[in-house]
Amino acid sequence: MRRTGVGLSALVTLFLLMDATGKLLAVEPVLKATQDLGWPVTAVQPLGVVLLVGTILYAVPRTALVGAIYLTAFLGGAVATHYRIGSPLATHVLFGVYVGIAMWAGLVMRYPALLDASRAERREAPRRGGAIS
Repeated sequence: MRRTGVGLSALVTLFLLMDATGKLLAVEPVLKATQDLGWPVTAVQPLGVVLLVGTILYAVPRTALVGAIYLTAFLGGAVATHYRIGSPLATHVLFGVYVGIAMWAGLVMRYPALLDASRAERREAPRRGGAIS
């Protein structure tokens, strides 16, 4: 299962690196798509930097959890942007959700302890004797 997680994480990382590179290089189709989404062209490169930072955090094993949280927020912004302009639901609005699911699935397959930690039962705090004053 770990190998599958590494492969899935690698695919997500490559996709996000490709997206960040297009933004950082200010490729014409990226500029046009950004404008069509209602963002100014001046936002493209800063968004590329933000995406690149999150992708690097996700790719480095020691910071992968922080990177996944960071990228979840970034992808949430993409979902909100597409929803705001009335993009098609299944193909555009939810695309960020699909990427997020793949990202988290890859992370959990790489580090199954993350899933175990989310399932851990809360331990009840020990009771202390005496009345409340």
